[in-house]
Amino acid sequence: MVNFADDAPGYLTIRVSAPDGPMAELADVEAWTAREKYPQIMSGGSPVFGVARERPQGGWELLSSMVDVCPQSAREHLGMLCREQAAKAGEAGDAESQQRYAALGERLDWEKIDEVELDARYRVVRAERHIRSGPDGPEPPRPSDPDDHPERDSADPHRRDRTEDLDPTAGFVMDPARPTGMSEGILKADLLQLRPVEGQFPPEVHEDALRASLTHPGVVLLPAAFTVAELVGSRWRPGGMMDAPTAFQARDILSMRLRVAEPIERGLSSEQRVRYIEAADQLEAEQAYELAVEDRFLRIIRVERAVRFGPDGPEGPRPSDHDPQDPCMVLDQRLRAQGVVLDENTPIVLDETAKEFQRLFEAEMARRGKPVQHAEDDGE
Repeated sequence: MVNFADDAPGYLTIRVSAPDGPMAELADVEAWTAREKYPQIMSGGSPVFGVARERPQGGWELLSSMVDVCPQSAREHLGMLCREQAAKAGEAGDAESQQRYAALGERLDWEKIDEVELDARYRVVRAERHIRSGPDGPEPPRPSDPDDHPERDSADPHRRDRTEDLDPTAGFVMDPARPTGMSEGILKADLLQLRPVEGQFPPEVHEDALRASLTHPGVVLLPAAFTVAELVGSRWRPGGMMDAPTAFQARDILSMRLRVAEPIERGLSSEQRVRYIEAADQLEAEQAYELAVEDRFLRIIRVERAVRFGPDGPEGPRPSDHDPQDPCMVLDQRLRAQGVVLDENTPIVLDETAKEFQRLFEAEMARRGKPVQHAEDDGE
């Protein structure tokens, strides 16, 4: 690891400083312990995308959770920001700016654009996902990781008096020149050296990674995210769940899946469904990180996320990134050419599988004290 001179570009620096408080010191100790217990750094799978805004005082502020697995979802967020700025300009009587911002929003309905200029530069940014692993598998959440554990009414264990969901990435400022703890600084250096293994990935993925190491040689670590992995045979595999910003929310999503989605996806019998519900109850009651249900073993795991930086700021989507979605008007135009006309007033007819999913979802939301309005059954 290298500490560059004070006049080195910020994106080329890894500045190490002492922890600025007890919690930061605890987090640094836990990170060092994790290096010993989970020494292997593995790819966490597909990258994720979000939107960031350049700050006049330096750095880039995240405006969305870094959970989108395709760049187009982040581009749609850019379009929303353009329309918000157009509305603000209209309220301020600035017709010229209103027209310019609205035109940018319309372009994003038709084109794949990864950066726009509004009151500042806004950019779709890309983050790599990594997982620490050791002899007992991938790393679970750490005690110092921020969480949003709800206070429950002791008289009713199913009632949730939960606070607003915590997302540590909300408003997070990415600045590679900011000082970091020793363990985080070492992790930055480790991640900068990682490359897709040639022959195990398509050539274009390997080439893009090598190019990024030259165009964006710096790195910023984002707050950790959390997801689920499943032990299948002797190997851990993704649990089919998107990243969550806290361990509690990962448990919450897993509980929902066990009660709603997996009974349908796996075609569970009535007896099996009871066992899945019992497992979900145990997961919630114990606030556990691991779960056994029938012959399955699942674990909530910690995901490290890193954004590469260069002289012009954070890295955007790469040409080789999975980007199958089209802008909304391009999709609408294609469907119309195929004779499919989308009409929001057309009733949606649910098949039996969808009806079952709706029933289980509404029952679960009612259990959580958040009943949803029943949709009209247009299939009858």
